[in-house]
Amino acid sequence: MAQNMPGDAIHGKEGGYEDAHDPIKPAIFQEENAVGYHAYREALTLEVSDREARKVRWKIDFVILPIFLVTQALQFMDKTALNYANLFSYQTALGLQGLQFNYLSAMVYAGYFFGQYPCGWLIGRFSAQKIMAISILCWGVLVILLTQCRNYSSALAVRFIMGIFEATVTPGLTLMTGFWYTRREIPLRQCIWYSALGWGGILGSYISMGVSKLPTNFSPERWALIFYILGGVTCLWAFIVWFALPDSPLSAWFLTERERLVAIKRVSANETGIKNKSFDKKQIWVAFWDPKAILLFISVFAAAIPNGVVNSFSTIIIQDMGFSTTMTTELKSVGDAVQIVALFIGGTITLNVRNSRLLTATAANLLCTISAALMAYLPRSNTWGRLACFWLVNAQSVGFTVSLTTISSNMAGYTHRSLANALVFTAYCWGNFAGVFVVKQSEAPEYRGATIGLLVGYAIKAGCHLLLLLFMFTVNKRRDRKYGPANKEESDEAGMLDQTEFENKNFRYVL
Repeated sequence: MAQNMPGDAIHGKEGGYEDAHDPIKPAIFQEENAVGYHAYREALTLEVSDREARKVRWKIDFVILPIFLVTQALQFMDKTALNYANLFSYQTALGLQGLQFNYLSAMVYAGYFFGQYPCGWLIGRFSAQKIMAISILCWGVLVILLTQCRNYSSALAVRFIMGIFEATVTPGLTLMTGFWYTRREIPLRQCIWYSALGWGGILGSYISMGVSKLPTNFSPERWALIFYILGGVTCLWAFIVWFALPDSPLSAWFLTERERLVAIKRVSANETGIKNKSFDKKQIWVAFWDPKAILLFISVFAAAIPNGVVNSFSTIIIQDMGFSTTMTTELKSVGDAVQIVALFIGGTITLNVRNSRLLTATAANLLCTISAALMAYLPRSNTWGRLACFWLVNAQSVGFTVSLTTISSNMAGYTHRSLANALVFTAYCWGNFAGVFVVKQSEAPEYRGATIGLLVGYAIKAGCHLLLLLFMFTVNKRRDRKYGPANKEESDEAGMLDQTEFENKNFRYVL
């Protein structure tokens, strides 16, 4: 076993820690809990050509990325199905009054909050694909059950339970992206599967447009038909995930034995490890006091408030600009297309331009801030100008995706990373929960409060990302001065030993 490697951190300076060098492997490390560690040791002497590495990456792209993308798209469509059902008298069918629809939209995020912590632990402890598949099946059934909810209280309960099971998806996929891809590859791949929000939005719009052409007396009701379609497809997809999605490169059915070692060797270079089945209590403190996690928490909460507005009320806001139901669904899909294009542009830039992640996110944040300001202050008569600005705020997904890549690329130690991930998604939950209440029907059609909420949220997010860039840049410079150039081999080993970036003096942040 390698002996010359970074050791335990001691309390001190950098982010609550000061680096130390201990030539002895941490005593608490248990090899059987570190997924892929034996394969990593075996692959150390493996000679891998660029061509072979690219072949393995393409195989992973061909199998893993489509599964991630479709899973994320279904979760988004199911979560925001109320947005489409609202076009077909859903509130009237349930007799909703006052803020009841707002609470119904928000309740899924309350369930999300309570579900993400146990789901994150389960994904780390057991086979990720099985946990994911069971969750997908359960929430698919619950979407179908919404067709039988004919009053506010029953629908509220179902939406809450839906959120618990949906909590496995985006946090889980964020962690799992690091199982398969290198730090350089993660941003583009994360942008690709997160673009599922745009693809799901477009597909949902066209499903709604098709449903809108059915007669109003169609049975089942048109709003219920949307739930039947989405819930049924989701249940079928759960079986595909169960049988087709591997837990990690070690169990990848589509790779040969040698290719599995190549896949492990690729991700060991991330310096963050793959996953660890044990829960490291020492990393709890690290997760909650990590400056990166705190800044991400603030930025995600601020941005999630506008996200709650866009996800739950985009059809209402567009329709109140004076468009018909069918035209509303078509116009909404333009915003979803903007989201896809922005994510692909952002992902391509971060892949090809070194240390450009947070600068790219800041550019997208500024675009959203300016668009929100124009939405708030353009005259109501400028319908198309306000609509174009509403489309452009969908570029906010670039900043959120960069936040997720910060977790998967710049946080080491599986307990630390999974808890920081849960902390960020706690902000996501409660920001989205709060967001639906800034939309007030009494302010239609301008929705001045909602547009100002967008403006403030995006501005705070931009500021947090700039502070995050400054923090990580400063830490990198400080470590270079104190320790000299990073030893890549030692850093890779430290990551596979489940050490955090604060313990590993050779760790350098990707900006």
